[in-house]
Amino acid sequence: MIPTTVISTTSLSTRKAAKRSEQEELRMSSLDIAELCGKQHFHVMEAIRKMEPAWQKVSSSKFRLSSRKIIQPNGGVREYPCYELTKTECLYIATKFKDEMRAKLVLRWEELERERLGDRQQLALPSPQKITFNMTTLDFNAVLRDMGIQYRRHGRWNLSDDLQGRGYTAERTHVSYSLKGEKKIHHYMTWTLEGLRFLNSKLGYPNF
Repeated sequence: MIPTTVISTTSLSTRKAAKRSEQEELRMSSLDIAELCGKQHFHVMEAIRKMEPAWQKVSSSKFRLSSRKIIQPNGGVREYPCYELTKTECLYIATKFKDEMRAKLVLRWEELERERLGDRQQLALPSPQKITFNMTTLDFNAVLRDMGIQYRRHGRWNLSDDLQGRGYTAERTHVSYSLKGEKKIHHYMTWTLEGLRFLNSKLGYPNF
């Protein structure tokens, strides 16, 4: 299985680009699917290619082909082709998977959709000024994880222990209700103005 350490070469976006990013449909890459399901990436790519003609015939569209740069064990970098799939496309591909793998994908999508509610705010300044990093939420969190800035536990992101107490993050709460009227409370981490300045310096962007 290919390690998924992602290198980002992004820059600060304008408000118009940020708005387009927020409106873009959430996607999961074939690399993420392979990592989640414990499968070799080339097997996942092969399954997607075999199923694409039927999908194209019914939906009149192909799957989005992309690529990611991956850090190799020897320190080098290699670019791997991958597919970026919407939730519907991903679950279509998962029909060929075993029940346990399919269940993991379903739960992961549910988790991603919950995260997106909070992560749109996580990338915004708590002031009239707004700044957004020009990458998907999934890639943004993966980059910060690989840099040792945050880690994931119990379905939520947490600031690394050595960065605690510096005012970089705050905890927010999102309350929602199911169709049956059941109250759901979701706690998530959000970046403060000081935290965004810290991220700017770490990611090599000019500070504000």
